[in-house]
Amino acid sequence: MQPSPTIATGRSCGTCTLCCRLPDIDLLDKPANAWCRHCVEGEGCSIYADRPSVCRDFLCLWMTDEGLAEAWEPSRSHMMVYRQGPQVTVLVDPDHPDIWRREPYHSQLLDWAREAEAMGGYVIVFRQDDVFKI
Repeated sequence: MQPSPTIATGRSCGTCTLCCRLPDIDLLDKPANAWCRHCVEGEGCSIYADRPSVCRDFLCLWMTDEGLAEAWEPSRSHMMVYRQGPQVTVLVDPDHPDIWRREPYHSQLLDWAREAEAMGGYVIVFRQDDVFKI
């Protein structure tokens, strides 16, 4: 069992609820880009104390990487980013479908892709029904 990642100093979810909207969560029968039935937009999870482990164990890269610039805060970037081994996954808010192609995001995604490639990984961007490998 992997240890839970540590929350970076000074970071919090605040009113961000993108992890309640963007990912597909089979356990909750929640498709990608749809609000979880337990989410109160802008406030958070209505079953927070009893949320399933899939939610309890998840932290986006913004929450764990102190070196990640303020621009990557999910409520600001309109993207949720996380690592899975050498892969970097980016889920883009469908209300801002092209934000990942703008700066400072695009350059950082290209840098991450170069770093990941050296370890056999890649960056994958999910934008609604589109998938882009960088």
